[in-house]
Amino acid sequence: MTDWQVTSSHWGAFEARVEDGRMVATRPFAADPSPTRIPEAVPAAVHHRLRVARPSVRRGWLTSRERAGRGSDEFVELPWDEALDIAAAEIGRVRAEHGNEAIYGGSYGWSSAGRFHHAQSQVHRFLNSIGGYVASFGSYSTGCAQSIMPHVFGIDFLSFLYSHQDGWKTICDHTETLVMFGGVNQKNAQVSMGGVTEHETEGWFGRFADKGMVRVNVGPQRGDAPEGCDWLPVRPGSDTALMLGLAYVLETEDLADRDFLARCCEGYERFRLYLLGESDGVAKSPDWASALCGVAPGAIVALARRMASTRCFITVAWSLQRGERGEQPYWMSAVLAAMLGQMGLPGGGVGYGYGAIGGVGKTMRAVGGMTLPQGINPVRRAIPVARVADMLRQPGGPYQFNGRNETYPDIRLICWAGGNPYHHHQDLNALHEAWKTPETIIVNEPWWTATAKRADIVFPATTPYEREDIGRSSMDDYLFHMPALVPPQGEARDDYDIYAGLAERLGAGADFTEGRSAAEWIAHLYEGFRAGAGDLDLPDLDSLRARNWMRLPIREDGAPRSLFRQFRADPEAHPLGTPSGRIEIFSQTIDSFGYDDCPGHPTWLPPAEWLGAATAEAPLHMVSPQPGDKLHSQLEAALADAPGARPETLLIHPEDAAARGIATGDLLRVHNARGSVRARARVTDDILSGVVALPTGAWYGDPGGQIDPNGNPNVLTRDVGTSRLAQGCSAHSALVEVSRL
Repeated sequence: MTDWQVTSSHWGAFEARVEDGRMVATRPFAADPSPTRIPEAVPAAVHHRLRVARPSVRRGWLTSRERAGRGSDEFVELPWDEALDIAAAEIGRVRAEHGNEAIYGGSYGWSSAGRFHHAQSQVHRFLNSIGGYVASFGSYSTGCAQSIMPHVFGIDFLSFLYSHQDGWKTICDHTETLVMFGGVNQKNAQVSMGGVTEHETEGWFGRFADKGMVRVNVGPQRGDAPEGCDWLPVRPGSDTALMLGLAYVLETEDLADRDFLARCCEGYERFRLYLLGESDGVAKSPDWASALCGVAPGAIVALARRMASTRCFITVAWSLQRGERGEQPYWMSAVLAAMLGQMGLPGGGVGYGYGAIGGVGKTMRAVGGMTLPQGINPVRRAIPVARVADMLRQPGGPYQFNGRNETYPDIRLICWAGGNPYHHHQDLNALHEAWKTPETIIVNEPWWTATAKRADIVFPATTPYEREDIGRSSMDDYLFHMPALVPPQGEARDDYDIYAGLAERLGAGADFTEGRSAAEWIAHLYEGFRAGAGDLDLPDLDSLRARNWMRLPIREDGAPRSLFRQFRADPEAHPLGTPSGRIEIFSQTIDSFGYDDCPGHPTWLPPAEWLGAATAEAPLHMVSPQPGDKLHSQLEAALADAPGARPETLLIHPEDAAARGIATGDLLRVHNARGSVRARARVTDDILSGVVALPTGAWYGDPGGQIDPNGNPNVLTRDVGTSRLAQGCSAHSALVEVSRL
């Protein structure tokens, strides 16, 4: 095959050229107005020397079941049948001796945009077919918001995010002032769950500029919003203080919409006592806020007045809730929007996650999905996703989560597919030690990632380019047939075939497969999608294969979307799902939990590590944004081969660089009490003084307790929950020092 063929991915559609069984080149999809360059690395990654070639079992585990060698031990390659026999026997042993509550089913992963070969669905379906597993709640990206915002708005956060927020066209048509806490980052908008075919963020911001919209980027990096936006530099972790200062101006200058607060909100008067300092003796004035966030009092006053006098839309990046006390800025942003009284008006109010992924801001008519059924999990226990290391360290230990008193399960076996916890978890040196606790770790993985190297049994998995699938996202208006572009590399097998083999050996083959091959499942899921597509004229599967892709007529640009439209008009007739039926500025439910780290209304609660608590040993605040050249740590095998690609680049302000004798290009040691990593300096005034930025994505480099050679910032980040309410990850609450190597 030598023709160009279209396929889909989480970073969008692209065309691939294959010659003699090898992918040799990619090029952008013609319909994409602003294509990403991420696919350029795909051919090298697919055929990389770090592919897992054959089923492999760690020698120390094979001979004596020891655990200490995870990460340093060698692996023994075995035939498929023997490796599957060994893995099935071990799973059976753990189930017999400890029950299915001793099995943890990974968390989540972005391994494929295809609907059938979705690794999380595959591993969970398999584990449910054999009696269940301990699951996880939320994600590292939004776990904190998924816990706090249902208390505030009375709706599942992801449902609100994807189905009830204003689209880009509505914002363009109506918004006069766009205030972006954490920015709207085009880099992050390159990717989306299930794919984003037309990358539109850059184009919409061009239209915003043309119409004269004021666009304010509130955050520590200028690059967190498109060029041309006003930049209001703010210390990381201080957004709640700034929002309180803005709210103080609205209240004391009689700019708050008291009618909206009275009709549509619960508990404002109690919050008002805190805001004015009547309950704690500290007025949350612009002077008070300025000392914490670094924004001049006059700038706070001016912004508050502008927000109140124009149609204002507040956006909040996912990054704000990925820090200690991350519940507070999310809750406070809702309170600030409520005080402005524009919630439910087109282009007014508050929205979350714009720029975090490419799908937010696109408005689509809902069409049924294509989802592999995972079955029913008989095990009812689940942990907050970011608490996996605590679970391994503290079997049987107590923890609190969203009003519940829980205990961690005693995990003896982990099955993981499609994800790399050594990318997204915090304090990786500590995770490395906790990872030695389970008796057995089984991983499906295409490459020898840090997670694969720390497994006991590694099954080589195909990439999305070695198998057939259907590409479709509820946030996109394209449908793709994803052909198998190249044969499976080495002895790689699809996750489905791997789990079918294990299920058969464990007496659950029929439950897992239902008698269908992978091709038959794809046909079954697609026909179900066609049947539920209403008036959409969809081709049969053979016709879709022949045409490769089609655009669906489901765009609804400018259509009313906000959850609050009807609620605003008549709160009694259209109540929210909160206990009061209103937006909860004060939550009696949360207050009843008695959490001092998340009280009953938004509160300034400083993180343990931020610039307000900097020390001589760790004077700089490190943020760890997503990379711009890939999704998470995918394709890292190929990208790390490029000259100068590793160690990762760290952004540092000229003042901080000069104080340390650092110039662009210098090799650096970035360190704190949790560890050390190498990085390469880029000196720039596009970052706030006192702050450094080190992107995620570099594979954990096996430092052996010494310096991580690749520059993975999660060696340095804190593994603590955001609070007892959400127990989300606190990646953006980390102090470090930087010095030349």
